[in-house]
Amino acid sequence: MGHKLAVIAGPTASGKSEISLALAKRLDGEIISADSMQVYKGMDIGSAKLMPEKRQGIVHHLIDILEPTEEFNVSVFCKKAHESVKEIQSRGHFPLVCGGTGFYTRAFLYGASFGQGETDPDLRSMLEAMAEEKGLSYMEDHLRQFDPVSADLYHCNKKRIIRAIEYHRLTGLLLSDKNEEESRRAPLYDAAYFVLTMPRDILYRRIDDRVDRMMEEGLVEEVRRLIDSGVTRDMTSMQGLGYRQIYDHLMGSYDLDTAVDMIKQQTRHFAKRQLTWYRKEKNVTWVDLTEYQDDKNAPDKVAEYMQKVING
Repeated sequence: MGHKLAVIAGPTASGKSEISLALAKRLDGEIISADSMQVYKGMDIGSAKLMPEKRQGIVHHLIDILEPTEEFNVSVFCKKAHESVKEIQSRGHFPLVCGGTGFYTRAFLYGASFGQGETDPDLRSMLEAMAEEKGLSYMEDHLRQFDPVSADLYHCNKKRIIRAIEYHRLTGLLLSDKNEEESRRAPLYDAAYFVLTMPRDILYRRIDDRVDRMMEEGLVEEVRRLIDSGVTRDMTSMQGLGYRQIYDHLMGSYDLDTAVDMIKQQTRHFAKRQLTWYRKEKNVTWVDLTEYQDDKNAPDKVAEYMQKVING
């Protein structure tokens, strides 16, 4: 009978976009982006967005749907992703969810509760002021005292760290336990869930090469345009890797070489955390790309394997 939907996940720079295109062509599919930065218009280089001319005619969803000044979070993603699945299936096409934001993917597949009692605007404002005054590392150390799992997972992510502290203060519970509980629910879809992996040294080299490419393509100019359009450091869009470091460089915090080194180092750490997250997921098919490293037909060969798994 086969699966009704597929997820292609994996660490940043592992080649998800190319493989999802190859699979979409084989399955008459459309791609739903599970990326927290590609939703924003004008944030193309730093998000490694696949531009329209490189999408090979494949329809993509949840790309370029918001202004960089707008808020985007997991509940907005889930609502729009579920709508996209219905739309794609109504055309008789196959939905492919592609992206490296594992938290979004889990919430989409298993459902996530966004209860009213778990947020408090006043507390959130107080915690944000505390982060501003004492720094992100202080907030992360505070979170680590009672929820080390979340502290590791959300390293350097101010928004998520504050959210985990807020959740604990309001409920007395751990956000990591809530996420774990949600992952044990029955999935909402009959999905084939693929995670790409490769040796760490190869992945890190790909990350470094990608960052160098982003710089050549004009990441500094892209961030400068965003600043000129009114985007500020505290907005959701400016929390993305690459964006916040270049923003701080342009504000005089450090020179460009330092910013680039920080992007590479923090992206490598992010990739490591992504893989840790995926290792905790259920019913995942790991796809080791080692044997395809120097094969120019790798995306199609991987897609051929995935198609067999999907078809059962």
